[in-house]
Amino acid sequence: MCIIMKIKQINIKKKMSVSQIMEEYANSGVLGAGKVAKASALLANMINDKNMKIFLSVAGPLVPGGLRNIIANMIKNKQVDLLITSGANITHDLLESFGGRHYRGLGFNDEKLNKEGVGRIGDLYTKSEDFEVFEKETIAILDKISEKIANKKDYASGTISIKNLLYEIGNMLKDENSILKIASENNIPIFAPGLIDSMLGLQLWMFTQDRELKIDAVEDMHDLSEIVFDSKHVGAIFLGGGLPKHYTLASNLLKGGIDAGIQITMDRPETGSLSGATLEEAKSWSKAKSSSKLVSVVGDVTILFPLILAGALDNINEK
Repeated sequence: MCIIMKIKQINIKKKMSVSQIMEEYANSGVLGAGKVAKASALLANMINDKNMKIFLSVAGPLVPGGLRNIIANMIKNKQVDLLITSGANITHDLLESFGGRHYRGLGFNDEKLNKEGVGRIGDLYTKSEDFEVFEKETIAILDKISEKIANKKDYASGTISIKNLLYEIGNMLKDENSILKIASENNIPIFAPGLIDSMLGLQLWMFTQDRELKIDAVEDMHDLSEIVFDSKHVGAIFLGGGLPKHYTLASNLLKGGIDAGIQITMDRPETGSLSGATLEEAKSWSKAKSSSKLVSVVGDVTILFPLILAGALDNINEK
């Protein structure tokens, strides 16, 4: 029997908490506001489940987009158990770790920006001088890692996985706000299957032109599969789509799929791309269990995820 519930109109008052706004959203219906509230409630439940490992999948340029501290704090607070990300977010985390910054308000004349040594990401900007420092600091770190591998102190095979490479880099950073540093300190693994497709990947290629550094990308799957098989339940947070989303879902195919998931994306399902596919589609591939709890929200991650997380915080148990 279908239960019919009346929609309550949203009421906004002074000094409301985000969790109170989420309650208003939840009572309003199943459109955008209702889905945001549902995602916030599911996020709290996922984090509160002691038997659930949380995979955080981060695509796109979300570090320059303002989510660096949010990702770092979720790692520090043990609200996620591993991070799967694009190479771009790793690169931009390092850029800030080395003293570089991301800028706004420089205009959209791309020819002029190019002459001034400025790169544009939508309405965000980076300076080539910051990438010059990035290149110098990255090479210095890779030198140390290469020497460590050559001495066969920790990596007897003479190779290093992407996950372990990022762990070593994080251990060498001084920036207390760095995602990589905080992840290394808290023993939270970072996987970046598309690392070579980034400025850091370009530096890795340039480094190997005259020095030795062998990276084994397949080894990451050994570590990731162990996490999947050792987890009673798996929950996933998908910020954007792309390769990180597929890597997260495909790794959980090994055990019948994720148990819960939240997706925020601007992409649409009509083209058949994974980025725009609803999470429900993953059930057909056994990348999400038939009984899984899933919420897909269409919109800008930089707007929606801080709101969803803020609404969940009041309902997250202290660990």
